[in-house]
Amino acid sequence: MLSELMNLLRACFGPSSDRSAAGDIRGRQDGLLWYKDSGHHLNGEYSMSVVQANNLLEDQSQIESGSLSSDESGPFGTFVGVYDGHGGPETSRYICDHLFQHLKRFTSEQDSMSADVIRKAFQATEDGFLSIVRRQWSTNPQIAAVGSCCLVGVICNGTLYIANLGDSRAVLGRMVKATGDVIAIQLSTEHNVANESVRQELQSLHPEDSQIVVLKHNVWRVKGIIQISRSIGDVYLKKAEFNREPLYSKFRVREPFKKPILSSEPAISETQLKPDDQFIIFASDGLWEHLSNQEAVNIVHKHSQNGSARRLVKAALQIAAKKREMRYSDLKKIDRGVRRHFHDDITVVVVFLDSNLLFRASSTKSSSVSLRGGGVNNWLPNSSLAPVPTPT
Repeated sequence: MLSELMNLLRACFGPSSDRSAAGDIRGRQDGLLWYKDSGHHLNGEYSMSVVQANNLLEDQSQIESGSLSSDESGPFGTFVGVYDGHGGPETSRYICDHLFQHLKRFTSEQDSMSADVIRKAFQATEDGFLSIVRRQWSTNPQIAAVGSCCLVGVICNGTLYIANLGDSRAVLGRMVKATGDVIAIQLSTEHNVANESVRQELQSLHPEDSQIVVLKHNVWRVKGIIQISRSIGDVYLKKAEFNREPLYSKFRVREPFKKPILSSEPAISETQLKPDDQFIIFASDGLWEHLSNQEAVNIVHKHSQNGSARRLVKAALQIAAKKREMRYSDLKKIDRGVRRHFHDDITVVVVFLDSNLLFRASSTKSSSVSLRGGGVNNWLPNSSLAPVPTPT
């Protein structure tokens, strides 16, 4: 019975099924790979792709285009989110369910888009997940050790806002008219203690703690545990009340702490987009582990827009396979869980910018887009028969 159900699901979602263009609205599946090769947003086109490596997909992503306010009156624009979870999928799924809704609510209250609106939406999401941890602590204490990086891009009235916690990355491809080349411009600030500046920031915030960052097995880690210094969730490193039993000892910090070790304050930038700005790549660190900013931009620039995100994921997987002296075709045969030893979950969203549309607000329903990476419920073949429920 189980095998018959799986075959039915694969027939419905698999790439071999003969589906109409309308059937591609939620993307397509190819084993552990999900992709949406092309779609339209208010300011151009987009491409999305996700490949699973973990037993449960911990990356989540979304693109929302249309009204950015809860009363649907505007302002209008495009929202992109990439959420790279760790310790489990609960935090990234919670962000995917709530962050954009918070942003729309605060935009309505302020009647405009701003860095302050985005900051408030991040904080409301952090507070909401903390409330989940408090409610579930007695029955599910390990949720205190689940967290997520959070990368957001908002395009509104010709301005691009980038907000980031953790080590996902946004890279702009900008045309150089004199040469016709497209150069890579990193837009996000990363919070990974592999960067000396991040280590220095933590040390300045915690001058009393000589072990705030330690080198463990040749990898810099916060308290010897985690590589990022900012996140949503990871409550056990923010609230001392959750740094105790029954949380597993491997997660607990030995010394008591009085102030949060990790931060949930996003780094936010504003960029006035120009006609020479061609596209933006939003991706979890699983991509950047294998590709440089310029290599990724070159791949997008030198090929058609259609399938750009899937092309980037494939390029990363080919490099991952080569590093292990194996063929890409053999890597594809490795199942979830075991695949994590070869590469991370990888999420890529490429947003193309049409200068003719960039400064034109649109309120037509046909311009609205709402899509999550992985399609409906972020379900991927071989991940499970049903997604893990979002905490409520």
